Amino acid sequence: MTLFIITLLVLAAAAAAMALFALLPSPAGSSRAANLLGSCGAAAGCLAGLCALAFAPWSEAVSLRLPWGLPVGACILGLDPLSRIFLLPVFGLGFVCAVSGGLALRHTHPQEHNLAAHWFFYILLILGLALVMAARDAVLFMLAWELMSLAPFFLIEFNDGDRQVRDASWVYLVAAHLGAVVLMAFFVLLWQSTGTTSLDILQGGAVMQGVARDAGSGVLTALFALAVLGFGAKAGLAPMHVWLPEAHPAAPSHVSALLSGAMINAGLYGIIRSLSLLAAPGEAPEWWGWTLLLLGLATGLIGILKALGQSNLKRLLAYSSVENMGLMLMGVGAGLIGMACGNAWIATLGFAGSLMHMLNHAGFKGLLFLSAGEVLHATGTVRMEQLGGLQKRLPLLGAAFALGAAAIACLPPLNGFAGEFVLALSLLDGPSLPGVERQVGLLLALVTLALISGLAAALYAKAYGITFLGEPRSGFAANARPAGWRTLWPLALPAAVCVLGGLAAPLFFDLASMTGLAALPMPNDMQAGALAGQEQMRASLAMVSLVGSIALGLALAGIILRKRLLKRRSVGSMPTWGCGYQGGTARIQYTDAGFSEPLGKIFAPGMGLKVRMQLDARLFPGKGNLSVSAPDRMRNSIYDPLFEGIERLCNACKIMQHGKIHLYILYILATVVGLLVWGLSA
Repeated sequence: MTLFIITLLVLAAAAAAMALFALLPSPAGSSRAANLLGSCGAAAGCLAGLCALAFAPWSEAVSLRLPWGLPVGACILGLDPLSRIFLLPVFGLGFVCAVSGGLALRHTHPQEHNLAAHWFFYILLILGLALVMAARDAVLFMLAWELMSLAPFFLIEFNDGDRQVRDASWVYLVAAHLGAVVLMAFFVLLWQSTGTTSLDILQGGAVMQGVARDAGSGVLTALFALAVLGFGAKAGLAPMHVWLPEAHPAAPSHVSALLSGAMINAGLYGIIRSLSLLAAPGEAPEWWGWTLLLLGLATGLIGILKALGQSNLKRLLAYSSVENMGLMLMGVGAGLIGMACGNAWIATLGFAGSLMHMLNHAGFKGLLFLSAGEVLHATGTVRMEQLGGLQKRLPLLGAAFALGAAAIACLPPLNGFAGEFVLALSLLDGPSLPGVERQVGLLLALVTLALISGLAAALYAKAYGITFLGEPRSGFAANARPAGWRTLWPLALPAAVCVLGGLAAPLFFDLASMTGLAALPMPNDMQAGALAGQEQMRASLAMVSLVGSIALGLALAGIILRKRLLKRRSVGSMPTWGCGYQGGTARIQYTDAGFSEPLGKIFAPGMGLKVRMQLDARLFPGKGNLSVSAPDRMRNSIYDPLFEGIERLCNACKIMQHGKIHLYILYILATVVGLLVWGLSA
């Protein structure tokens, strides 16, 4: 715990230094110094945090009470397995993104951006995330949550000269605070029901079970619904996901990687933590599990279908984050169903698969967002219809993106396959549950998971193929600036996670299953089955890792042998051939919309495709124009009209703001009289 407190102090000191830098004039030297100190300060704090996690027993639960000046709540910080596993992406990805961001921003003009302010809010985001995971009091948790929620607003608005960026940052801010309002209601109801704000006292669910016996199950139902809505808004669960595909493409890429790989995990953390507060081991209602399972599958399906319709690479990755958060929630739902039905295999693998996929997602999504950022720096665009042919011009970057794409598409022997393999096996045991409806429900969930995984493979074949293969479709790609190891070396760290997460899958599974059993313990009669399930799954993953290691070794040996054989021969270079392309015009290559057209014919309603075609009506038409887009219908049909109506209502209420003091005094008197009448009648 001492090392963790040191981590918080290092981050706080770095944030204070950046705040001082932000107030100084901004000559070129000062801007470069602020960028160097800010990125190094953030990286140092994250390294200290990783040391704090590494040099302490994983299963140990420790807490520390610090002085607190507020009349309610307490400053209690603690670490347990659940906090530690969610802090791994915060500090690990925070370090990688700090280094990558520092390299990307080193040539930024001081008149365009205040880099000291940027790094101040970046460090605040990491500090807020660390406090959220460690808070053991509801009041402290909400303060840390607000800190974590406010900092990204200023990070997203980095390029505030662009109107779309400003709109995206405001969409994020509104969504974040709507979720915070719901969470405030959750904690207020929890406080009112139990009489305490201490999360340590409520841990285990015994207190809430007593409250439920006295006041009825309605309190538990209300608390569960508030937790799913409040934390689900942060996690980007459908239909509360609309902020995520707006904010992530607008932010700098190192910020997008941290938001997608670490910050949205706070929503999943909150849901799991709230489940441990609301229900004792084995006492959570079964319908909670089915609710989370169906919500997760719906979110995953919506996310992957919307991603297939995107032509902006970063927006595609943002919708992919929605899909992966759905898969994580699906695992939690399956775990609750297994626990309620007494099936230790489903419960253990559901929880472990969810946490394992969370760790894997941080690795490959961080790699993909950082790679997309390097594409933007090299070409000036992330519009796929203007890219192509980048593999020849940027071979290292293309290899990094291809590795991340293969991992997230669940191709063995990488980490994405291992995580979804555990999730699939948890659902595969559905026929052993009592009741036909449960058996059919989990088998349909398994089919949906397989569909989502297949669509993910198609999605990333499109993303990599259209962006990196073929010939350049525009001058952006043809004139791409080279990117060497000096710029790309931070990408090697998440790339290593993608490989090691698959080759060392048993170790990752041990970590995830141990954490799952500690966060949501099994009833006594299921613990032996849980341990047996762990052993069996570990053996299966060991076999998968062994086969994957052999296959990877043979592939590397084949590549080395090929290079040696080709050294003795003269090797020529020819133009790329594909679908009839033989050195003519690059316009006849597949576009991103053309690649997705077969799937669009089947899933067009879910993808939300909007096709606009303009053809010359003459017998021999001169020109034609075809555009395909996939706007978010939920935002356009639900959220935009709702917020516009609220804005009109607020504007109508401005009539009361007329500047006449005597009428303001009359409002106050009327309010006081109304309160007196209400008090007397009560």
